[in-house]
Amino acid sequence: MSDSDMTNSCSSCGSSSSCGGSDCSTCGGCSTDANQHSTITLTMEDDTEVECAILTIFPVDAKEYIALLPLDEEGQNHDGEVYLYSFTRTAEGAPMLSNIESDEEYNKAAIAFDTVLQNAREAEAAGTPLE
Repeated sequence: MSDSDMTNSCSSCGSSSSCGGSDCSTCGGCSTDANQHSTITLTMEDDTEVECAILTIFPVDAKEYIALLPLDEEGQNHDGEVYLYSFTRTAEGAPMLSNIESDEEYNKAAIAFDTVLQNAREAEAAGTPLE
C-alpha cells in the first residue's frame, strides 16, 4: 500500500496532511481527549474503504509499525480486530503504510504490539499516564 492509497485525517481537527497520527501535536489543533483517536482511511485491494482509528505507532528492531482499529459505520469496533502495517514517512513527512510480507516479521510486530497493550493496561491500572 502506498501513501496514495490512504487518507490520514485527524478526527479532532480535520487536518489531512500534517497530523502525525499518534502524535497530534504536529497538527496543532487536536483535542487532548485520550478517548478520541486520529483516524485513517484505508483503500483495500477490492477498492472498499475502511475507516480506522490509529491506536499507536511502535518500534520493532530498526522499523516502525502502526496498529489500526477498523471501525464500522457508527465508529465502533465490536470484534477487536486490529490491523498491523509497516510504517514509514516520505521525505515530505507524509505517512506510508506497507503490508508486512513475512510471517516472522508479522509475529515480531504482533508480539511487540501485545507488549504495548500490556504496558497500557498496567499504566491504566496504576493510574500512571502513558508516555
